[in-house]
Amino acid sequence: MSLATLSDVLTPALRNGYAVGGLVTLGWEDMSAYVKAAQTVGVPVILQAGPSCRQHTPLPILGKMFRYLADSVDVPVVAHLDHGYTYEECKIALECGFTSLMYDGSRKPLQQNIDETAAIVEMAHSANISCEGEIGFVGYQNGDHSKGTDPDEAKLFASGTGVDAMAISCGNVHLQEHKRGSLDLNRIKEIEALTNLPLVIHGGSGIPVEQRRNLSRTTNICKFNIGTELRMVFGDALRKAIYSDKIRFDRLQIMQETIDPVYVATIEVLKGFGGPTDLLS
Repeated sequence: MSLATLSDVLTPALRNGYAVGGLVTLGWEDMSAYVKAAQTVGVPVILQAGPSCRQHTPLPILGKMFRYLADSVDVPVVAHLDHGYTYEECKIALECGFTSLMYDGSRKPLQQNIDETAAIVEMAHSANISCEGEIGFVGYQNGDHSKGTDPDEAKLFASGTGVDAMAISCGNVHLQEHKRGSLDLNRIKEIEALTNLPLVIHGGSGIPVEQRRNLSRTTNICKFNIGTELRMVFGDALRKAIYSDKIRFDRLQIMQETIDPVYVATIEVLKGFGGPTDLLS
C-alpha cells in the first residue's frame, strides 16, 4: 500500500524544493487517471474530495476509492478532504479512511478560525493523520472576492493551530480558466519570514506552469491545488466522445474515452512541479 499522509509527502517537498499536486477529483475517471499519471512520472499525488465531489459521491465511498487506488501503485497517494466546513464532516472523513483533512474556516473571524482549526488538528493528529488549514480567503472567479493573507495573522494561525500545511491567499483565485500569474510574491516572502510551514496555493490552475515550478524551488509553497485545468480537459474529451457517435448511449463506453486525455494532461501538470526523481529534469 502506498497510502500516505499530507505530511509524508510535503515534508520532503519542502526540504528538497519541489511541490506536490493536490488534484481535485469528481469521479472514478479522473481520479484513476491522476494516480496512473503519478505512477508514470514517479511522484506523489494528493487525491482531493471537495464539496462538489462529496455532493455527488458519499464520503465512505470516496474513502474506499482513494484507498483502492493507493493500493494499485507504488508512489505515495494522499486521501485528502478538501474544504471541510464542519467538525462533523472532518470526523466522518477520518472514519472513512482519509489520511488528510483540510478544515476551511477562512470566512470566519481570526480567533474562531484558529480555535476551530486547532480542534480539527487535534482530532487528526490523535489518529496519526495530517491537517491543512486556511488563513486569509481565496475567492472565486466571477464570485466572492479574495481577502489576502495578513502575514502577522498567518504567524498567529500557524502557532495557534498546529496545522501541518497552511493555505494562503496571495492573488490566487479558485476556478480560473486562464493562467494569469498574479501572485503577490512580496506577501509570500513576508509570510515565509514569520512561519516555516509548507504553504498551499488553492486555485493553482490560474498560475502559469513555469511560475509554479519556480515557486516550488524558491519558496515554501509545496502544494498546488489543481482542478479547473484538468476538468476542462475532461469536458473537452467528453464532448468529443459524445459527438463522435451521436447514437451511442452506453455511458461506460463514453466515459472510458475521457481517461486517456486526462492522464496525458495530468502527466504534464505533475512534471511542472519539479520532483524527487530525475524524470523531471
